[in-house]
Amino acid sequence: MPQPTPSPEPSRSVPGAVHRLVDVPGGRIHLIEQGTGPLVLLVHGFPETSYSWRHQLPAIAAAGFRSVAIDVRGYGRSSAPAPVDAYRMTAHVADNVGVVHALGEETATVIGHDWGSPIAANSALLRPDVFTAAGLLSVPYAPRSGVRPTDGFARIGGGDEFYVSYFQEPGRAEAEIEPDVRGWLAGFYASLSADTMPPPGKDSVFFVPPGAQLRDRFTADRLPSWLTEADLDVYSGDFERTGLTGALNRYRNVDRDWEDLAAWDGARLTQPSLFIGGALDASTTWMAEAIAQYPTTLPGLVSSHILEGCGHWVQQERATEVNALLTQWLRTVDGGQ
Repeated sequence: MPQPTPSPEPSRSVPGAVHRLVDVPGGRIHLIEQGTGPLVLLVHGFPETSYSWRHQLPAIAAAGFRSVAIDVRGYGRSSAPAPVDAYRMTAHVADNVGVVHALGEETATVIGHDWGSPIAANSALLRPDVFTAAGLLSVPYAPRSGVRPTDGFARIGGGDEFYVSYFQEPGRAEAEIEPDVRGWLAGFYASLSADTMPPPGKDSVFFVPPGAQLRDRFTADRLPSWLTEADLDVYSGDFERTGLTGALNRYRNVDRDWEDLAAWDGARLTQPSLFIGGALDASTTWMAEAIAQYPTTLPGLVSSHILEGCGHWVQQERATEVNALLTQWLRTVDGGQ
């Protein structure tokens, strides 16, 4: 059975954890690992890294699990292939399967936040033999529909451009972000956090007026309470080194995903599942109908939680509460201590 590439490097940001690089068919994946027991794979979103799970790694490990947070391809220290289509959903699913096998395991529970949520859901959908349960944070599960994604995005926003549409052209968003990665990240994190997001009635940060930039509507004068200057240093240091192209390429594959997953149109996710969202997160308000459909689309749903007063970055904004929900759910689906 394949074994992980040895790495003696302890994590400075997550005491008790170690960093590894493991080989997968599509390249190499960097991960942070802590604990022993049934494998729990943690998949971050945009624009984050494995560091976004720093509060969950020790809590899940203490509950009796092997807690592993990956850098998704294109992020951090993982491989960053050049072709845009290397970031299609099926490639991310293959990476997750490769990590499980590289760690000497056959099965895992997969948990994802933001883009990591659909990556986790599709991992369970496409490879139920490997992923026996799925936890979804912030972005609700919504089965593939008959509408091509970019067509749907083009129809919203009136005269403004939806951010996913803004991200489609290679190089365009990079030209906005990369001259000031730290400032852009700070504004993006703050704008989607409960305690620093723009007040109701302000222009939406998710839409770009003609000739403007996404950052023009960001909160720019303060950090959210969950994000320290040291945390921001970790994130900005990674993205200043890698750039944002690999991260943005996930958005540039939404139509390829729609084509690749045609056989799963309307598919239900039947494994035991969990959803945690923030009441102030646009993902839960825009996709309220998807949450309402959970009795049909997630027949294995164990529990669903909307955290009052919480924004988009749920596992960082409300770490203690999310840790309790995750570990309680994990014990119901896969034992632990």
